[in-house]
Formats: sequence, C-alpha cells, structure tokens
Amino acid sequence: MRPIVVIVIAYLIGSIPFGYLIVRTKEGGDIRQTGSGGTGATNVSRRAGKAAGVLTLLLDASKGVAAVLIAQNLSGTDWVKAAAAIAVIVGHIFPVWLGFRGGKGVATGVGVFLVLAPIALLCAGVIFVSIVFFTRYVSLGSIMAAALIPLLVWLQNVFVEPVADLRPLLTAAVVGALLIIVAHRGNIERLARGTESQI
Repeated sequence: MRPIVVIVIAYLIGSIPFGYLIVRTKEGGDIRQTGSGGTGATNVSRRAGKAAGVLTLLLDASKGVAAVLIAQNLSGTDWVKAAAAIAVIVGHIFPVWLGFRGGKGVATGVGVFLVLAPIALLCAGVIFVSIVFFTRYVSLGSIMAAALIPLLVWLQNVFVEPVADLRPLLTAAVVGALLIIVAHRGNIERLARGTESQI
C-alpha cells in the first residue's frame, strides 16, 4: 500500500495550482483564459508581472522536489521515486482541483530532475537558455530541453555518475518528457504557423 500512497500524494502535490491561485489573488480571473491557457510561470508573468511569474516558477519547481523527496523518505526504492516523479508532473498538467486543466509541467519537471539527475538538468538548462536567447521562444526552449532530458540522463550515467539500475530514472525521464511535449501541443502548432508569442 505504501507505494500507492506515495504516488497519490505526489499527484496531489502536483495538482496544487500555484499559478492559478497567485493570479486569482493578485489580479482576479482565471489565468487559463489568458495567453497559452496554462497555469505556469510564463503565462502568469504575462498576466500578473515578472515577480508573480518567478514566484510561480519556484513554487511549481518545489512541487517536484517535494514529491521525489517524500517518495525517497517513505519508500526509498528507485521505481517508486520514478513513479512519484511522473505522478507529480501528471498532477501539474492535469490537476484534480481545476478540472484536469493545468500547466505544461516544465517547472515541476525541473524540481523532479533537480533531485534525480542534477547534472542532466543543468545541461538541459543550458540548452533551454540558449534556445530562448536566440529565438525568444520559451515554449521551443522548453520542448527541446524536455526532449533531450532522456539522452542527458543516459549521458550522465555513462560519463559522470553511473547507477546500478538506470531503468527507473530513464523511465521517469522518457515519460516526463513525453508528458511535457504533449502538454505543449498547442505551442507546437503555433510555432509551426509562426503565431507563437515571443518574450
């Protein structure tokens, strides 16, 4: 039963809609009716300012950190940690409190991999910043960084910090990346049409 409890807790943590609550408190209204329709930091900053966006980013990332650390303390097995990592991202994208319509999962994924694979995350961060700097598209940077996380996790294992069993971590990386990319499907369509918003 304990692994199931850990996964449910991770999902519920992920479901806490910080961006929605911050905008609701500061500006009123539903952040999901603005811009990309997500509850994440980029959309919040467009509606409520940069400070609100940064706060959303930090709080959403903290959800990923908390979920993995709780799984680590209550279970300790790599597969349960991987399941919790996936569950917290699912919770952010499909929050039960908002009718399963939330954010894109990027910041929560950052929190997850800050604990699970910090070197891979650092490399993904460099890729994200580089793409955003040259293109001004946050969504494109997020999509590319997420897509490369599984490869970066594998490279971290090969060259930096080998683990006995890479399968749980790699599973979390692949599933997490797919969830984030699917959550960006609207952004992908707008990028293809050339109508995506730039920063």
